[in-house]
Amino acid sequence: MLAAYRKTGDLEVLGKLYERYMHLVFGLCLKYLKNEDQSKDAVMQIFEQLITKLKIHEVSNFKSWLYTLARNYCLMELRISNKHEFVNIDDFGVEKPAFMHQEEDNLKENQLNSMSKCMETLPEEQRLSVDLFYLQQKCYKEVADITGFDVNKVKSYIQNGKRNLKICMEKQKSGNE
Repeated sequence: MLAAYRKTGDLEVLGKLYERYMHLVFGLCLKYLKNEDQSKDAVMQIFEQLITKLKIHEVSNFKSWLYTLARNYCLMELRISNKHEFVNIDDFGVEKPAFMHQEEDNLKENQLNSMSKCMETLPEEQRLSVDLFYLQQKCYKEVADITGFDVNKVKSYIQNGKRNLKICMEKQKSGNE
C-alpha cells in the first residue's frame, strides 16, 4: 500500500493504510497529550503530515516510522505548550517492534525528565542542532540552513551534543541510585 501511495499519490490508498494504525496513534497521543480532543486533532494532523512526508522519506517499516512521527508530533505539541518532554536520543536509531508497554512507561518518563534537564545544560549550538535533527527530524542541510551553521559544524554539534547528553544523563542516573 505504501508503494502504491508513493507511486500514485492517491489519498484513499494512504487513508486505508493509516486506518490500520489510527487507534494506536490515538492511544500514543492520548498518553502524551492527556486530552482526548487534542489527541483526536493530533491523529488528523499526523495524517496530513503523512501526505507530504511519505513522498520525501524512504520508509521501510511503516509502523515504526509512524510511531516515531506521532511521538515527535506530540512532543512538539507539548514543547509548544511549555510542557517540556524529550525522548532518549538512542531510541531514534532503533525501530520499535510494537508500541511501548506499560512497564516501560516509568523508566521512559524518568529518561524524558533527565533528558529535558540535560538539554538545558548544553551549549546553545549543540542544543539547537540536536533539537532540530532528532526532535524535528531535520536533515543536516536543513539544520544548517535554519541555524546558519556550516554543515560540518552541525554534524560536530550533534555528535558532541549527543555525547554530552549521554554523560549528563549517566551522572543524573548514578546520582539518583
